[in-house]
Amino acid sequence: MRALIFCTIAMSLRMSATEYVVPPGNVAAFFAELPADATYLSFSAAAEYRCNGDIVLPPRPLLVIDGKGCTLMLGPESRGFTCVVPDQKAATARLSSRYVIKDFASIEGGRKAIDLQATLGSVVSDCKLIRQTETAVDLRFCLMARLERVFVTNPTGKGIVLRQGDWAGATAFNSQSNSSVLEQCRVYCANGTTQAFTVLNSGGVRMNDCVSEGAPCDHDLFLSAVIDGDEGGMASNTVVKSFMLSNFHVEHAARIASIHVNMPSKASVHISNVYWNGMQKAPVILYMMGQLTLSDIGWWHESFRIQTGLSAPRINIERCHSELDVGDPKQNTKRRAGVLQLLPSLPDTTQLKLNYVRVRDRSF
Repeated sequence: MRALIFCTIAMSLRMSATEYVVPPGNVAAFFAELPADATYLSFSAAAEYRCNGDIVLPPRPLLVIDGKGCTLMLGPESRGFTCVVPDQKAATARLSSRYVIKDFASIEGGRKAIDLQATLGSVVSDCKLIRQTETAVDLRFCLMARLERVFVTNPTGKGIVLRQGDWAGATAFNSQSNSSVLEQCRVYCANGTTQAFTVLNSGGVRMNDCVSEGAPCDHDLFLSAVIDGDEGGMASNTVVKSFMLSNFHVEHAARIASIHVNMPSKASVHISNVYWNGMQKAPVILYMMGQLTLSDIGWWHESFRIQTGLSAPRINIERCHSELDVGDPKQNTKRRAGVLQLLPSLPDTTQLKLNYVRVRDRSF
């Protein structure tokens, strides 16, 4: 009986989970020496923390990082909360780790604020990220990740990025950020912001109730499954199958195109209930390839247009404003039909074909 009691106590000790308070001194050093039993970390010892270096997250089945409403100031070269992934073998081993990062009043400065790599089921919620110079949130090989109420302000590079890994052995086919969800996230762009939201080589991603606003940016959403980096060509990643965007609010102008779509020919792309506030000189959608469905777009300005890099685009338009149409055949030209027009950069493609464009149930 004594042996049984001893074994029970020993197992209980090994399985215990412990909460630690992060000291206000060297945050990076604290994480580097994190005790093995730590499962919950609380930033509750100070209203403001500072960290000049990277905050490297150790592998853990679950590690909760609670900002407790504090402000975290990062040094100019810091990548914020990050992971060390040397190669694809290490990345696969890390997929048993997941992180919950929440409730920071603000994380300010640094190259990045959140730089998660090779996780399954990680969550970032209720955080404000300010003035990151490279990317505010960078998720690489983060399967089934969830971003909720993440507010990015004045990024001088990119806002929120989901993409494949870029370490040794990683490809666009084996290290994607599949089946991830962004809900109620906002990017308030600075003058130098390139993309507010970016999704690269990742399938099954959903964006709901998100906002892009502030100064003009290159793209509000850059969606691509190009594997060689040549965005002038067509996407060829055969394992990317779908993407969904719903209730997207755009409150500013885009420099290149508001939404860039370059997905594989058999990938389903659903874009629903998008609102562009005001005129747009750039295309509201730059379509390269993919099976694109536009639905429930109730507002459409006469300045809006969809440019296509494919002479025979695959586009379904359902329950949208009556001006979101392919126009009168008698008034169309070889390069333009209603809101659709061929990219000016395709001079050798002289005929826009509407064989696979369908307009159904116009709103009025």
